[in-house]
Amino acid sequence: MTKQEAKNRLVKLKTLITKYRYNRLVLDKPIIEESAEDSLKKELFDLEQQFPDLVTPDSPTQRVAGQPLKKFEKFTHPVRMLSFNDAFSHDDMLEWEERLRRIDPKAVSRGYYCELKIDGLAVELIYESGALKTGATRGDGTIGENVTQNLKTVEAVPLSLKTKTYNLKPGLIVRGEVFIARKEFERINKEQKKEGAPIYANPRNLAAGSIRQLDPIVTASRKMDSYAYSIVTDLRQEKHEDEHKILHDLGFKTNPHNKFCRNLEEVQEFQDYWEKHREKLNYEIDGVVVIVNNNRMFQKLGVVGKAPRAAIAYKFSPKESTTIVRDIIISVGRTGVLTPVAVLEPVEIGGTTVSRATLHNEDEIRRLGVKIGDTVVVGRAGDVIPDIKKVLTELRTGKEKSFHFPNKCPACRELVKRFAGEAAYKCVNKNCPAIKRQGIYHFVSKGGINIDGVGPKIIDQLMDAGLIKDAADLYNLKKEDLLNLERFADKSAENTIIAIQERKVVPLDRFIYALGIPHVGSETALDLARKFGFLEKLAGSSVEDLNNIKDVGEVMAHSIQNWFRSEYNQKLLENFKKAGLKIMKQESAQKSAKLRGLTFVFTGSMENLSRERAEEMVGENGGDVSSSVSKETDFVVAGEEPGSKYDRAKKLGVKIITETDFLKLLS
Repeated sequence: MTKQEAKNRLVKLKTLITKYRYNRLVLDKPIIEESAEDSLKKELFDLEQQFPDLVTPDSPTQRVAGQPLKKFEKFTHPVRMLSFNDAFSHDDMLEWEERLRRIDPKAVSRGYYCELKIDGLAVELIYESGALKTGATRGDGTIGENVTQNLKTVEAVPLSLKTKTYNLKPGLIVRGEVFIARKEFERINKEQKKEGAPIYANPRNLAAGSIRQLDPIVTASRKMDSYAYSIVTDLRQEKHEDEHKILHDLGFKTNPHNKFCRNLEEVQEFQDYWEKHREKLNYEIDGVVVIVNNNRMFQKLGVVGKAPRAAIAYKFSPKESTTIVRDIIISVGRTGVLTPVAVLEPVEIGGTTVSRATLHNEDEIRRLGVKIGDTVVVGRAGDVIPDIKKVLTELRTGKEKSFHFPNKCPACRELVKRFAGEAAYKCVNKNCPAIKRQGIYHFVSKGGINIDGVGPKIIDQLMDAGLIKDAADLYNLKKEDLLNLERFADKSAENTIIAIQERKVVPLDRFIYALGIPHVGSETALDLARKFGFLEKLAGSSVEDLNNIKDVGEVMAHSIQNWFRSEYNQKLLENFKKAGLKIMKQESAQKSAKLRGLTFVFTGSMENLSRERAEEMVGENGGDVSSSVSKETDFVVAGEEPGSKYDRAKKLGVKIITETDFLKLLS
């Protein structure tokens, strides 16, 4: 990106972020999710880091919050209330730590203190002679709002302090967070619904609105909570960790989950744990705050803009984020419906890297007004495939391109139709390969390539999401692609990719059969593989060559030749080659395909066969041998003194046979 392009992007980002922040913080009427706003702010921060001379005083990164409401008396903070810059990944944290080390090599030698970042409202509490004198909101960091009467209604905020241990004659300034618990939030919304009043969007907005109520009775009715997290007054506290102990001693409520971490590895463990377990808490958190624990070093590292260098908000993966639409492609569903899919600049949402989002249909594209090159807000709830929530038209450069729905199916190039009363276009070609998914089902089946755990349901998901168009596309999948699909967790996605990659080297006869050539069964596939040895020779064979093979007649010969002459199938074979699939030359050792699609496990010692010979016989007859028992195992061959594999087979209900039974299968 050139400096001029960066400058243009910065201007648009600043204008848009300011608009969103004003609506959220001043008017309490958010336009987009705060996590999406954070994503824009992070982009702005990164650009300003790259071009520091473009930073201006009016940049959203140089301010804390919106303007204070005029309904309350303004209050000037004795010491400015700072905010935190955000980090969204471990790499961001490493870069932050490296910036600190450049200022002072010993910057993080005494570790970090980590706090849960509660999604509430930051407040300042000022005590004189041990009694609460003033309570204020943060406002813009310099001037906030005096909301003392409302804060007095929060039971967690002490009205008087336990002052015996500490000298508080100069007064005490404490900062903390006021918030509403999940159950209380649900109770209030139920009452709102019952009375026909508006429903609150989230606990943070409700907490902010409650503290800003002119009538303290309304605030008191909402049973708010609070945690204190820092002391501005110098009480000779050497570490930030000490401040929490002092606060606890003085009678403040502090978060019991906060923790000292020796290094970034422990910080990452803390962040990972709470990202997975945050739903167990009775309040909302959106990340962890990581602070250099040594207070003297904290002060030495100073402030950049309106954020301390020595602290950072390590945010959890957002439910919404912003990214750029790189392309729009068409996926063809099993009923022939054409679904537009946005190809995105990869972005992390909800702990998953998202690279595609559904656009549903032509009407939705028009409603959103989305173009290729647009900056968009992408959302993902739970396991649902991501979709585009909003187009940020203010960030357009004029280079964006409109998308026009195709009049031909991208899979078979036949005309598509949009029927009256329906939102979707459909391919009406019954022979369309995207509709006839049976071919891919057959390819991955036990008798075909035998990809463990990949069946029709997963194939349907992959095709409907536009991730694959044919069987060759399976070999280009990445774990991140599967994490966008329903019912796929990190481990199951990883196992599926491993299972696919393990079938990247296949025997010629198995591959021929998996292609699903009409009239060609497993035994014929083996005969063809033995005769020609290589796929290229088979593809170039004549009808006469094929007719010379046992059991291959005129009809089958023409069927084979027509399959390899098909332009679509030639492209498919080329795609397999590009994807790295390796087809083994047919070994003469394989005598038959009797055990094709069957998996065997051997346990115990056998009377007439060695383990090695038995396994060779399975291979000679087209079967597979596994070293472990699973639900995918077809037979466990048990000899004398079988081991734990025998017990596992019984537990899973896998068929157990003897050596004699095994030999009968081959005869």
